[in-house]
Amino acid sequence: MKIAVIGTGYVGLVSGACLAKMGNSVICVDVNKEKINDLKQGIVPIYEPGLTEMVAECFANETLKFSTDIKEALDHANVIFIAVGTPMGANGQADLKYVLQVAKSIGENMNKSLIVVDKSTVPVGTGEKVQNIIAEELKKRNLDIKFEVVSNPEFLKEGAAIEDFLKPDRVVVGSNGGWAEEVMREIYAPFMKNHDRFIAMDVKSAEMTKYAANAMLATKISFINEIANICERVGADVNLVRKGIGSDSRIGYSFIYAGCGYGGSCFPKDVEALIYTAKQNDFEPKLLNAVEERNKAQKRVLFDKISNYFNKDLKDKKIAIWGLAFKPNTDDMREASSLTLINLLENAGANIVAYDPKAVNEAKKYLIHSKIKYAKSKYDALDDADALILVTEWSEFRSPDFDEMKKRLKNPLIFDGRNQYNSKILKELGFTYFQIGVRV
Repeated sequence: MKIAVIGTGYVGLVSGACLAKMGNSVICVDVNKEKINDLKQGIVPIYEPGLTEMVAECFANETLKFSTDIKEALDHANVIFIAVGTPMGANGQADLKYVLQVAKSIGENMNKSLIVVDKSTVPVGTGEKVQNIIAEELKKRNLDIKFEVVSNPEFLKEGAAIEDFLKPDRVVVGSNGGWAEEVMREIYAPFMKNHDRFIAMDVKSAEMTKYAANAMLATKISFINEIANICERVGADVNLVRKGIGSDSRIGYSFIYAGCGYGGSCFPKDVEALIYTAKQNDFEPKLLNAVEERNKAQKRVLFDKISNYFNKDLKDKKIAIWGLAFKPNTDDMREASSLTLINLLENAGANIVAYDPKAVNEAKKYLIHSKIKYAKSKYDALDDADALILVTEWSEFRSPDFDEMKKRLKNPLIFDGRNQYNSKILKELGFTYFQIGVRV
């Protein structure tokens, strides 16, 4: 199959590489010339396990190409995936300007039958807008070319995106059936050899499925964080409560880990966009409002704990932070809990030294005006620090050398935003240890 992917961000690049890996002839297009030149040199702009190697392999095999010319892509492909960004607007709605610009360019330049696939996360009704824009541009050109707009939302987890694409839980495709659905089934057939996970539906339902999925996962996170706050106040242990409720197959263990709030490019943006959509349709989404408010409050929890410990006097305190990315196995800093924490700590007069194995370069873009310092190793960050705050649960933080930590820290004091350690062991070693959802 000849495929074009418009946009070489996280979704576009992963999708393009995985489709090329299956033998499709894929061309990825981006308006950023520097990024395209880097990709041709094997320089991948994001950290995702296995992606750099896959891009290099497919580029060498000539199943994957890169270009800044959308006309070249349209001449090449029979199926066009739109995978550009849909950033969050000021009022919470998804900004569709890039998606609609691509739709206009398709209508202006297409010369043969095409299937246009919305891969970007877009609000319900976007497929119809894309359809109308392409049709309008074709009308201006006095052309009658067959095309169909399909919704095919992505369900990729950052840090495991390659695996998710190659072995999907489900492939949701919204279309009018017929030709477009048959082509989409053909594209995804190699990814479903053992079990058919293809779910066909109408376009609007497919668009809604993406938002509903992320809203549900965000709800589970905010729910367990709400329970964690109650646990602290009544003297219960949220880690044990999680085991008790997670053993119920109707609930399960996924996404019920108490912590310092969710972040990233999906959950915050998609929850807000769904809230906006609901309000635009005269419905007040009380549950989603609560999910969002709980998450915003949860990002303050670690700061409140450390501030209370030092009697609200953090001036000139040296605070070590382990983990900056919003989750492990990615360098994504969008809406990361660490950003809220760092801002609060610095406003309170604290000095911060942070370590993250992958996200430092990205963090610097978000912390331009911060006085934060970056350590070369997790232990270097601890030198003479008044306390350690663990924010991101990278695997290298799971079993550290606690004796080394105790030697380096001025005070054997840990605030754990991801509940990684055994409190009894740390107490025996002489640490003061604070978790989320556990009274100390």
